[in-house]
Amino acid sequence: MISRWFASSSAWWIAFVAIEWALRIGALVWIPFRRSPEKANAWLALIFFEPIVGIALYLVLGRTRMPALRLQRLAEFEQLREPVRARLLADSNVFRPTQAPEIEPAVHLTERLGDFPVLGGNSLEILTDYDGTFERMIADIDAARSHVNLLFYIVGDDATSRRVFDALVRARRRGVECRLLADALGSRSTDFDVVQERLTKEGIEALATMRLSWIRSRGARFDLRNHRKIAIIDSRVAYTGSQNLVDARFIPGLTYEELMVRVTGPVVLELQAVFAQDWYQETGRRLGAEEFFPSPHITGTVPAQVLPSSPLFPRQNMQRLIVALLGMARERAVITTPYFIPDDVLRQALSTAVLRGVDVRLVVPAKDDQLLVSAAQKSYYLDLLKGGVKICRSGAGFLHAKHASIDGRLAWIGSSNMDIRSFALNAEVVLLAYDRDVCAQLAAVQERYFREGEWLDAATWGAQPLWRQVGWNVARLFSQLL
Repeated sequence: MISRWFASSSAWWIAFVAIEWALRIGALVWIPFRRSPEKANAWLALIFFEPIVGIALYLVLGRTRMPALRLQRLAEFEQLREPVRARLLADSNVFRPTQAPEIEPAVHLTERLGDFPVLGGNSLEILTDYDGTFERMIADIDAARSHVNLLFYIVGDDATSRRVFDALVRARRRGVECRLLADALGSRSTDFDVVQERLTKEGIEALATMRLSWIRSRGARFDLRNHRKIAIIDSRVAYTGSQNLVDARFIPGLTYEELMVRVTGPVVLELQAVFAQDWYQETGRRLGAEEFFPSPHITGTVPAQVLPSSPLFPRQNMQRLIVALLGMARERAVITTPYFIPDDVLRQALSTAVLRGVDVRLVVPAKDDQLLVSAAQKSYYLDLLKGGVKICRSGAGFLHAKHASIDGRLAWIGSSNMDIRSFALNAEVVLLAYDRDVCAQLAAVQERYFREGEWLDAATWGAQPLWRQVGWNVARLFSQLL
């Protein structure tokens, strides 16, 4: 009797429906535990729409647990770095300059989050010319005498990147140690394996970081990526920002617009430490010799500080800091980001700053490079506009720069977007500069965005066709998973 019941097609259909509803009900019980409401709602929406696929994806991506080997190497690295840290903090050229009372909380919070103190005596230069940035980097590599350490999310094999590789080869032939880390997934479609083979033959260590593997204890999930962009030459000069090691037109139909910063002085050693940890994560080898962390040299007057973030940290460092900075703002806060998928906390921070009388401006690209992400972020604009946030869509190409400024006193420049991926899933890095001259350089760039961009209006944006608004809001349902 029972076997005949299961043999009927209707019985299988009933069983299938029962399983789907069991998965939905189980998800209601389990998903909200230890998870923000936004992320829980996104997962529940997916699971209720397609239970089997949703549960399968949740089991793979639902928790940001790092592989056991990476956690072990993190603990090892923290022990190995202590002697170097103690030596440098005892150096007379390393000091923590006193900041204005309104800035000091940001300095203290950044150190608590990332474990790097503010260091004085730096010099910073903001770079917006895509090819010109590589020219400066190549000139510094050609002057290298000890080592060159590069880390980029995307490393391509094109005419632009080959000029940098040629400089690495020249440096290696002079006896300079050269290392290159590229994210395994970010560089998967840009022929990094060809680059790796060519550079390895020249004695340059070129490795893929966060390699994908079915063996979870050693490999990395495809959604947990190393999104940092760092270049260090001889521990004396460094670059960081939004620009990858690839041609500006590596995606057909788009020309990427970026912003990088060239920095000299003691804070270079903080960027070196971020690279050294990533290198240890991939190789198990320590960059602890004094040539990598020498006594720092004073090159300017800018106080600066580095903040890294990744799932290895217990908190969402970038989200915590940008929310705190908006809370500190008194006059103007400008945020430039290509990807804007805010959580409730960030949206409230933006609107609360406006209510306090702060001129809050958000600069986003006029063009799109990722359809689903772009649709989701557009769904947030109307509420922000109604709340008084000014939104400018700018860029003749695709504006990929990631930076912020607060009251003309604090500049944030780095690799982090304003979205859940950068906040919770990616390894990111930003450099904070507490200096009015640096902020003035950044303000000049921002003013260009304002002049060349389109300012959105709440009435006009709210009058978009219904089909378009529906599409944006459907994408928004899954925004916390993008």
